[in-house]
Amino acid sequence: MKQDRSSMFKVLGVGTRVRIIELLKTKGPLGAKRIAQIVGVTPAAVSQHLRILKQAGLVNSERKGYFIPYSVDAKGLENCCTGLIEVCTCEPNRPARIMVRRSRRMGVAELRKRKELLEAELKAVTKRIDELDQKGKKK
Repeated sequence: MKQDRSSMFKVLGVGTRVRIIELLKTKGPLGAKRIAQIVGVTPAAVSQHLRILKQAGLVNSERKGYFIPYSVDAKGLENCCTGLIEVCTCEPNRPARIMVRRSRRMGVAELRKRKELLEAELKAVTKRIDELDQKGKKK
């Protein structure tokens, strides 16, 4: 389920949820019990946090027998980041400068992931431009 921006602040306003996202970003897919051990809360509490994060589109899960690993939804997290940057900036060109500053703190793997997301976004924008150009030529 896609969340509006005010709901996203509410979802990310809980420190445990932010820690879970950071953990999944660094460690990769993990089960609720393992997340609970690392974060230091009960498995029941982690399950509730994961449910909320999943509803917000920030994490994914895929059952593998009895094991349910959770992972970060990269596209959902990127959409969240974009929305939060738009809300939290005053200047129209500022989001690009924020991403450049953030990229200086990223490791190679994170930068490659960011590059993939940007390339996918550029393809989508290019496709949409082409579609609009074709509509304009038909008229």
